[in-house]
Amino acid sequence: MLLARRGHRVLLVDRATFPSDTVSTHFLHAPGVAALERWGLRDGLAASGCPPVRTYSFDFGPFTISGSPRAIDGVDEAYCPRRTVLDSMLVEAAAAAGVEVRQGFTVEELVVDDATVVGIRGKQAGGAPVEERASVVIGADGRNSMVAKSVQPEEYHTKPAVTPAMYSYWSGVESAGFEVMVRERCGMAAFPTHEDLTLVIVGLVEEDFAAARGDLEGTFLRTLEFAPALAAQVRSGTRAERFHTATDLRGYFRRPFGPGWALVGDAGYHLHPITAQGITDAFVDAERLTDALDAVFAGRSAYDEAMSAYQSSRDEQVMPMYEMTFGFAQVDQPPPPETQQLLAAVARDQSAMDDFVSVQAGTLPIPEFFDPANVGRIMST
Repeated sequence: MLLARRGHRVLLVDRATFPSDTVSTHFLHAPGVAALERWGLRDGLAASGCPPVRTYSFDFGPFTISGSPRAIDGVDEAYCPRRTVLDSMLVEAAAAAGVEVRQGFTVEELVVDDATVVGIRGKQAGGAPVEERASVVIGADGRNSMVAKSVQPEEYHTKPAVTPAMYSYWSGVESAGFEVMVRERCGMAAFPTHEDLTLVIVGLVEEDFAAARGDLEGTFLRTLEFAPALAAQVRSGTRAERFHTATDLRGYFRRPFGPGWALVGDAGYHLHPITAQGITDAFVDAERLTDALDAVFAGRSAYDEAMSAYQSSRDEQVMPMYEMTFGFAQVDQPPPPETQQLLAAVARDQSAMDDFVSVQAGTLPIPEFFDPANVGRIMST
């Protein structure tokens, strides 16, 4: 969509047909909503029936941190839109911008000429194989990216897989906003979404999740008992769908470009979903990549120069959240004592709580919150 709006010719192929669902916590923090505002799509999401979220809550057991995040670019709300709605909206916007969209198209391999990716081979469902050529092939195809598997980019700053998760949707469960509960060896969350449903998710340590596979629902309900109020609502509510599972949640950075190819979103970088940053990061990543490729196509920059800057900017922006997220995701390990003391102090000061949830929402830089002077102020309250 963004490339087409700048006058470039774009072919979008997707194995799915839309509307289509996919495994995803599908939360969109305020910076992601601000991106939709820049693209002219925020009003469409707001009108889709998805409730806005303006409060965040983190229940650590002995205390709870709750507050309202700061606004960014005039945007103070988040959303948890179903992917059936969000993805369809984006595909339609891409087509309206002039993108040629082929749904139900499976890419079977990349076309490579003299070590440079020059296109794709694939076919429409039931159709004959075709070959398409392009200046750049972009893999926006998630953490199991076919493009990444084909080009085998360097991986770095990797993290082991921790805390697999399972989730479903309930009616009759109230969620005021972004609600997270952290306990020993497990974590839970609840977010309001479309059709008056609430997404409820449970994460467990690897060995507990492996043991749960034979009884997902029973394990899910027993785990929720560590958050009694949520458990009571879920037991009295109605589950609207089957359970979905997310496993192999390892962290990585991949070199996001090479001769004739680029990666964006989860295809190029992935962090654990416990902080629900994926879609927001992918939106901002798409803008970075568009700027880089537009500079190349317009002759303002050489390819390697522009794409190296794209990689450096991405890494610099997301690294603090990447590291903090991995720390949160290790639910089998208690936070260091100094972190526990800081969080307890945050819970005594509403201003500090608002700043903490702003960090989670991506509207307050992590280094600013953890600056020694700010930490000292919080600890002294």
